[in-house]
Amino acid sequence: MFAAGGRTVRVLGVDPGLTRCGLGVVDGGKGRTVRCVAVDVVRTSADADLAHRLLGISDEVERWMDKYKPAAVAVERVFAQHNVRTAMGTAQAGGVVALAAARRGLPVVFHTPSEVKAAVSGSGRADKAQVTAMVMRLLNLEVAPKPADAADALALAICHLWREPMRARLAEAEARAAEMARTHKARLAAAAKQAKNPGAAR
Repeated sequence: MFAAGGRTVRVLGVDPGLTRCGLGVVDGGKGRTVRCVAVDVVRTSADADLAHRLLGISDEVERWMDKYKPAAVAVERVFAQHNVRTAMGTAQAGGVVALAAARRGLPVVFHTPSEVKAAVSGSGRADKAQVTAMVMRLLNLEVAPKPADAADALALAICHLWREPMRARLAEAEARAAEMARTHKARLAAAAKQAKNPGAAR
């Protein structure tokens, strides 16, 4: 595994889809150092029934998880689209990925497209060409991952590597603040109770 500063975090990024499901594994080291480990696209035939298409995606995703052993899985969050059928298929593929990760005890985080674009390119409105160009630059790739689903999967992994530490710190700070608030409230309640009954503490 890629090592930087003695600590490496490996993330599997998944751009879910029934016809094409992008998979990208990225190692993150010290600072914002990132390296591409693997990238590919799982394809299923539109002529196959839904159950077998989902099974095909599940089998390949599980094979990647077992082979590359990521520490976390980043999946693109599905939003309502004009094509409801496409949105449903994307959500179903994402659910299969989340289930495979849960079976292995891996944390799964869903990132919105705008979060991914902003993390990688600096703009939440970047188009696919801009995202692909930045992914190539960040990972020092000479050839653009194709199709776009592959580049999007790598972008998801990079987004998670850069956003998750901050999100974790915020969650930890919120937990500490909540604990301090509970402690303070308990002390106030104890003080109020003693004020009403001064002899109780003797």
